[in-house]
Amino acid sequence: MIRTRITELLEIERPIVQGGMQSVGVAELAAAVSNAGGLGILTGLTQPSPEALQAEIERCRGMTDKPFGVNMTVFPTMKSPDYGAYARAIVDSGIGIVETAGTPAVAEVWEILKEAGCIILHKCTSVRHALSAERKGVDVISIDGFECAGHPGEDDIPGLVLIPAAADRLEIPMIASGGFGDGRGLVAALALGADGINMGTRFCATKEAPIHDNVKAKYVENDERGTHLIFRQFRNTARVGKSDVSDKVAEILKNPDAEFKEVAELVSGVKGKELLETGDLSKGVFWASMVQGLIHDIPTVQELMDRVMDEAETIINGRLVGTTSAGGA
Repeated sequence: MIRTRITELLEIERPIVQGGMQSVGVAELAAAVSNAGGLGILTGLTQPSPEALQAEIERCRGMTDKPFGVNMTVFPTMKSPDYGAYARAIVDSGIGIVETAGTPAVAEVWEILKEAGCIILHKCTSVRHALSAERKGVDVISIDGFECAGHPGEDDIPGLVLIPAAADRLEIPMIASGGFGDGRGLVAALALGADGINMGTRFCATKEAPIHDNVKAKYVENDERGTHLIFRQFRNTARVGKSDVSDKVAEILKNPDAEFKEVAELVSGVKGKELLETGDLSKGVFWASMVQGLIHDIPTVQELMDRVMDEAETIINGRLVGTTSAGGA
């Protein structure tokens, strides 16, 4: 059994946290991860209202008696939701662990959560932002390397450097995120100074993920090269899975003078949600990390978690125990 500061703080059996993913982090997936010994995460803004989020929390409680958390991502949009109302709904529902991400406006959410005594896991893509969040009182940093799905930031620092660079300077526990999907990654993250890993894309390719089988098959089909980085010229870089639609978006955005309106319909969140539900890959784009190169099947969450831990413990107890240097006596 692998015990770390994360397993102790979050009271979980395995140092694995499920990423909070829009339209994916619902009760079925979160409960499955928690039941398998990790920390499942409901995605707050997947729910259309604070009241709907409270109902989803109760639905998840009906599926697991293990700890689970809620994700709140704060990004400026043309019509931003009432983040404070969502935060209060989380607190009123008795949730004690919240994953946050986004702009400095997330501080409003932190105030509500801290007053209620919640444990805050904050996602960052740089050491400087992680240190700032630590100073402002978050409890755990989830550090996102350049390999990640979604928004990897603008520094392009991969996990092999970013994780130890953050570990060298942070005092609070840290979760490594971006490109993790097996036991080798877990051992590597621990060796680099993290206290656990966050898996997003890998959990999308499981039986319990609320995603159409066509999309799951695409995660298996794509390899480590199977992503596009889009929106770079808008300084809002995003990593998405390769498909005919994302190929088209990438081609349009090769023009440095391209405007967002030229791809807006193709990258619409509404269209992306329809893609996940119907499996029609012509509808939009889907998030994916470079870990696609390590995805070869669609297991249950329990099977995946058991595999990750078995592989990690085999490496730690076998390959790494009693070894000597290449020229050792």
